[in-house]
Amino acid sequence: MSESEAPASPAADKPKRRRWRGLLVNLLVVLVIFFGVQWYKSRPLASGSAPPLSAQTVRGAEVSLADLRGEPVLVHFWATWCPTCKLEEGSVDALSRDYQVVTVAMQSGGEREIAGYLRERDLGFDAVADPYGEIASAWGVRGVPASFVLDGNGDIRFGAVGYTPGIGLRGHLWAAGRE
Repeated sequence: MSESEAPASPAADKPKRRRWRGLLVNLLVVLVIFFGVQWYKSRPLASGSAPPLSAQTVRGAEVSLADLRGEPVLVHFWATWCPTCKLEEGSVDALSRDYQVVTVAMQSGGEREIAGYLRERDLGFDAVADPYGEIASAWGVRGVPASFVLDGNGDIRFGAVGYTPGIGLRGHLWAAGRE
């Protein structure tokens, strides 16, 4: 048997194991940092029973969370100037066809500017204008996008700041409807 045909020695496996162990440690560090940042950003968000929200949308409809009891609701805070919000708006639009969705446009101008933005981007969901961030403040929102999933009793079951994939929001809405 020649040297090239010899089975790999245990000493040759050590660098491979070290490399895999290093990759796993690095992955674990990245995950801890990611979830730590998510937790830190979500600390000021409202929890428990949802704060009251009753307002007129930019398209003239009256919306009240108290009237939406009995089924899950997505309350989504966003802004026209937010690039991450633009990435998420397609998911929110799709969710609005299947679930109750209340969106709040934070510090994005008045009703005309927001209605124009929705029309220009061909978005089907409506929005409540929050030009001074007063509604957002009541919900503990300091950055956008921010999403809350409420159950049929009006209790917050999920809250997050930053990009949340549509499939994740859909899953949280589905779970809130099962309770």
